[in-house]
Amino acid sequence: MAESMKGLKRTHRCGELSAANVGETVTVMGWVQKARNKGGIIFVDLRDRSGLLQIIFEESECGSAYFQKAASLRSEFVAAVVGKVTRREGAVNENLATGEIEVRACEVRILSEAETPPFPIEADSKTKEELRLKYRYLDLRRPDLQRNLMLRSKIATTIRAFMAREGFLEIETPILNKSTPEGARDYLVPSRVHPGCFYALPQSPQIFKQLLMCSGYDRYFQIARCFRDEDLRADRQPEFTQVDLEMSFVDVDDVIDATERMVAEVCREAIGLEVSLPIRRMTWDEAMNRYGSDKPDTRFGMELKDVSEVVKGCGFGVFTGALEAGGSVRGINVKGQAEMPRKKIDALVEFAKGYGAKGLAYLCVMPDGTYKSSFAKFMTEEELKNLSAAMDGQPGDLLLFAADRLKIVWSVLGALRIELAKQLELIDNNRFDFLWVTEFPQFEWSDEEERFVAMHHPFTMPMEEDLPMLETDPGKVRAKAYDIVLNGVELGGGSVRIFQADIQERMFRALGFTNEKAHEQFGFLLDAFKYGVPPHAGLAIGLDRFVMLLVKAESIREVIAFPKVKDASCLMSECPGTVDAKQLEELSLATTVKAE
Repeated sequence: MAESMKGLKRTHRCGELSAANVGETVTVMGWVQKARNKGGIIFVDLRDRSGLLQIIFEESECGSAYFQKAASLRSEFVAAVVGKVTRREGAVNENLATGEIEVRACEVRILSEAETPPFPIEADSKTKEELRLKYRYLDLRRPDLQRNLMLRSKIATTIRAFMAREGFLEIETPILNKSTPEGARDYLVPSRVHPGCFYALPQSPQIFKQLLMCSGYDRYFQIARCFRDEDLRADRQPEFTQVDLEMSFVDVDDVIDATERMVAEVCREAIGLEVSLPIRRMTWDEAMNRYGSDKPDTRFGMELKDVSEVVKGCGFGVFTGALEAGGSVRGINVKGQAEMPRKKIDALVEFAKGYGAKGLAYLCVMPDGTYKSSFAKFMTEEELKNLSAAMDGQPGDLLLFAADRLKIVWSVLGALRIELAKQLELIDNNRFDFLWVTEFPQFEWSDEEERFVAMHHPFTMPMEEDLPMLETDPGKVRAKAYDIVLNGVELGGGSVRIFQADIQERMFRALGFTNEKAHEQFGFLLDAFKYGVPPHAGLAIGLDRFVMLLVKAESIREVIAFPKVKDASCLMSECPGTVDAKQLEELSLATTVKAE
């Protein structure tokens, strides 16, 4: 039978007690982790978000009524205990923060009883994620998840304190916005009072934070909720949180400086990590050519090498054909793996095909200096030797090559080096490698739309020296854009914004916008630009990803209280769900999906 607290006040959390409290009478409250009845003595481990505490019940100390009540305690019962803190009579538990002490109870109240949970409430759970997410309110009791969410809270507090010291103002921007065509798909919200019209949930506060700069607020930040209707991965959710900032009268270096100092303070306060500043920078071109990725993991080598010049006159048609079609031949050196079984190499070929490759060529430099290769019969011994030398091939090395359009070669080898590093355990998971990637392309070609689209967004400023190419050769225009990368994950990114109306109009034209279409979509921003706009720039960091990387979690689901799964549904609340006909009628909506 559950009892009320009847005026009882908690004096301490379970994990806050230590040897300094010996002799004190305390009141603790929490969940029963486990109870062990040894006849004349009952041991109870009581748990709250701060940790575990051992409680001792002896009938001679607490009386028969309380002793009988303690005997009825089961896993996940909620209990309140009054008792005296003493040093442990048995061995000290070195694995427990409260391992030196115990509380000898004189009173207990059962505040709530519990059914047997569907899985053990314990750290490093082996329970399937689907079951844990269905009972997320129980999953969230696990100590490792609680540590993650408490650290997330501490990180948000650290960010707010840093931003306040740096003169940033925390300003909220609207959640109900107008839909825009650029970027990912919007989540739409039908308007009841404007039949047939829709709001869009924000993919980012981009336009509004630029307007705040127009309004003279100088330095803005927000820990903002954002929404994107896109296919999910381990580090993506349909709703997510970003640390969003914008600054006036600044250029690239100013935003990078403020951001990396904030990042360094978060790392120091959260996990005691000292980040060496300034964080190194690498242009987009360098990142792609060395690592095949604009978010390279630099904790290991295996860099890409361009061997196009070396193989351009060889007899291997795959190489020469790719080069004649305007493509590239590049490779990676997998040190010490020349004797990798053929079955594993075939698996790597299939892996490469998943990234657009037609195949994967290999050259094994055997320990005795001879060559074993998928294309040896098409090349002379001298050509093989020159190719090996260009790849810094030593006896025992495995050389892997991709030949195709440069974009595909980058994609294939970039993914392959990560996959091999995981398989061969080359990655030091205790390292935190930060990197800035700068000078991104302004545009990328969309085969689907048959036009250039903005790589970041339409408000990104081109590099000044590239402005003359905006109309004549847009593919070569570089942007004043920058991403911060941690261990091969894009932590965040931003850019200097266009603040001159003539450049913004040229940018829209390069993207295929007519003046009418540009004003239809972004008219209020373009109108604001008529009234004095300061130079401004900004950035956003994914808070979920940042916390995930700092706690070394496999997925951002491990650092979000109530996450969605891959189909954007919630297993616990069973959303999204249907609504009744009356609600649809009020919104002037009808559905066409047939019931299954």
